[in-house]
Amino acid sequence: MKFTPTSYQLVNVANGRIFEDKGWTLSDPFAETPSLVRAVYAKKYFEPRNELDGIYRYADWLPVKRTLKNSHAPVTFRSTGLAKELGLENLYLTFSGYCPEKGAGMTTCSFKELEAYSVCARLPKETGKVLVVQSAGNTARAFASVCSKNGIPLVICIPADNLDALWFYKKLKPCVKIMATPNGSDYFDAITLGEKLCTADRYLAEGGAKNVARRDGMGTTLLSAVETIGELPDAYFQAVGSGTGAIAVWENNLRLLGDGRFGKKKTRLYVSQNTPFTLMYDSWKAGRRQLVDMSPEESRNKASVIDAKVLSNRKPPYSLAGGLFDAITDSHGDMYKVTNEELNHWKRKFLALEGIDIYSAAAVAVASVSHALREGAIRKDEIIMVNVTGGGEELAKQEGYHLAKPDFILDPELPEDEIIAKADSLFGF
Repeated sequence: MKFTPTSYQLVNVANGRIFEDKGWTLSDPFAETPSLVRAVYAKKYFEPRNELDGIYRYADWLPVKRTLKNSHAPVTFRSTGLAKELGLENLYLTFSGYCPEKGAGMTTCSFKELEAYSVCARLPKETGKVLVVQSAGNTARAFASVCSKNGIPLVICIPADNLDALWFYKKLKPCVKIMATPNGSDYFDAITLGEKLCTADRYLAEGGAKNVARRDGMGTTLLSAVETIGELPDAYFQAVGSGTGAIAVWENNLRLLGDGRFGKKKTRLYVSQNTPFTLMYDSWKAGRRQLVDMSPEESRNKASVIDAKVLSNRKPPYSLAGGLFDAITDSHGDMYKVTNEELNHWKRKFLALEGIDIYSAAAVAVASVSHALREGAIRKDEIIMVNVTGGGEELAKQEGYHLAKPDFILDPELPEDEIIAKADSLFGF
């Protein structure tokens, strides 16, 4: 069956201006203040498309031009073991990872696979350009896997200290290249490297949180939960580095309110960070829309300490219109911070209680539920959703895997033309 591209427009969150997507629009060209743009879909009712596979069951609320092979949707199930441990009556876990027993088949073991399948399906089949993705780890693995399977040219920019995240079932195809920043660098350095590369027109910036396809791909976590539960949850928990996934859930909450069949509540967003890298937590608790100051040296030092390395973004979409500050404020949510000791405690507990090994970031979210309970932020009879953003790696790796190696290790302070020349040599430009 031929797939018809999803019908949608874009809206500037700050001023409400609606305009057409030019194909890869990341912001309103007439914006006077920093703002995310949001997709406004022609289809106003939430109806999964059972004739489509994987994530594309939710294609009516994804800004996609086509479908790609081998995608999977997140899986939501009612908790028993963890719910009993916490004393929660209606705890639902939305799991994005690898656990065939639960119907979860994401071989990259991360919910970043959701955004990769959405973003790459927003691309037309032949662009003549190379997609550029900057990542601290899981996003890189997800995009590399999806692009390799679907023949999409891609450059990954990643800190060398995070290269152990680039493990795959099969060796990557030549369409995927890896450029790392040196040991001791961080995610922001990888962002800088990618930005310099994208000054050449033949390289296309994926766009991060600004890309509506990234957010709406991640927002399918809430769609999975609502499809399973039958109504909107009262509270939502997730660990955040950029906060993009939580923003995405807020946006789909608003769409579901427009539908009207799943309740009229705004789900309270409870997001968490891994101490001592608590840039957004510190800003939120200070009552600030603008982020508190964090120097590059302080950022690198704190990122080296935390176990949940993927939560170390020092340039998150927190302050701009439609960003995380607005999402938490509008939903009457809050932020928590979790220590390495706490997250490792709950990582072990989750495995024992639910039978799935989870990533450190997901354990941060689980730990924050216990914080919220102690503080009385949630009631034991409320419907609680936890976005378990990754896990199942131990099982996935039992079938064997390959570690990818970087094609180049480059200082992000190099001139743009040198960085571009290195990338060009990889693709024969």
